[in-house]
Amino acid sequence: MRTATGRAGTISAVDAIVAAFAATRKHAVVVTTDPTDLGALVAHASRPVSVVAI
Repeated sequence: MRTATGRAGTISAVDAIVAAFAATRKHAVVVTTDPTDLGALVAHASRPVSVVAI
């Protein structure tokens, strides 16, 4: 997923792991302080993932 965003060097591996795991769940919601990076990652997910900023 990091490579697909075109920003692999600026998105953390932890964010990528969270997004990849969320993509395996039905009706996934990720709550984050970094909605830009998570949003970029889940845009390439195989299932819809909602990203909520806090």
